Amino acid sequence: MAKKTPSTRAIHALKAAGVDYTPHPYTYTHGSGARGAAEALGVPLHSVVKTLVMQTDPRSPLLVLMHGDGGVSTRALARGLGVKSVQPCAPKDAERHTGYQTGGISPFGTRKRLPIVAQESIQSLPRLWINGGRRGLLVSMTPDTLLSLLSPTLLDVLREG
Repeated sequence: MAKKTPSTRAIHALKAAGVDYTPHPYTYTHGSGARGAAEALGVPLHSVVKTLVMQTDPRSPLLVLMHGDGGVSTRALARGLGVKSVQPCAPKDAERHTGYQTGGISPFGTRKRLPIVAQESIQSLPRLWINGGRRGLLVSMTPDTLLSLLSPTLLDVLREG
């Protein structure tokens, strides 16, 4: 039996934008992250795009979209943004800034509009899977759809090694 698609702020934002996307509910395993989602849905981990909440200082949060099998070079991100440093937000701060629970943070329908940086290589994926606004829900779409909807800054911030 297929899982019913939950109604989230992200799903509402996607519907309101009239973009083409496909919801993919799955059974969430606590702490499994992008790897767990990729395995549950049978999709390549590299095509799962995780949404990370970072900050240049406690009052300047931003979202970073990164391949599921990649990490963010905070040095490259800071250099690309022209700031001294960037670090991950504490989970409680990430939840406060986005309105989403960690493990279910989506770049769509966030509580407040945040700047978004996307790893530039995600634009070359044939299709990507990204969080749909809650744990256990990804949505798939083309990179062009994601880029046109979010207009992120594209940077190469992939951490080596």
